[in-house]
Amino acid sequence: MSAYVLWLAVDYDYHFIDGVNLLFHEAGHLFLSFMGPTVHFLGGTIGQLFFPVACAFHFMKDAKFFEAWLMGIWFAESLMNTARYLGDAMAQLLPLVGGHIHDWNWLLGRWGVLSKCESIATVLHWVAVAIAVGCLVAAWRSVNESEEMAEFSSSGSF
Repeated sequence: MSAYVLWLAVDYDYHFIDGVNLLFHEAGHLFLSFMGPTVHFLGGTIGQLFFPVACAFHFMKDAKFFEAWLMGIWFAESLMNTARYLGDAMAQLLPLVGGHIHDWNWLLGRWGVLSKCESIATVLHWVAVAIAVGCLVAAWRSVNESEEMAEFSSSGSF
C-alpha cells in the first residue's frame, strides 16, 4: 500500500481505478445537470469525489476503520485525477467523453483563472498527496490498534 501511495505522489498517471472514477464523474453531470450550468460542470468532479467519501462513511458506521481509510486513499487518488484534468484546462489534450466542452476550461474561464490552471492543479495534487499519506498512516494505525485490542482481549484482561 505504501508503494502505491508513493507511486501516486510522484508519478500519478491514469490507471485502473480511474475507469470507475470516470463512471461516477459522468453520473455526477447527469444527476446535477438540473441545477444550472456551473453545478452541471462541477457535477462530474462532485460525483467522482462523492462516492469514495460515501463508502468511507459506510465503513466508519460499521467500525471498519481500515477500510474507511482505504476509501480515503481512493478519494485522494480521485482528487489527483481531478488535478490532472484541471491542469489540462488550457491545453485540452486529454480525451473527453460524451462532449466537446472541457469542464475545467469552462469553469476556470468563467472564474477568470484559466491561465493559472497548471498551478492550481499542482497545488491540488499535493493536497491530495497529503490526504493519501494521512489516510495511509491512519490505516496503518487502525491495523495496529486492532491487533493490540485482539491481544488485550485474548489475554483475559478487562
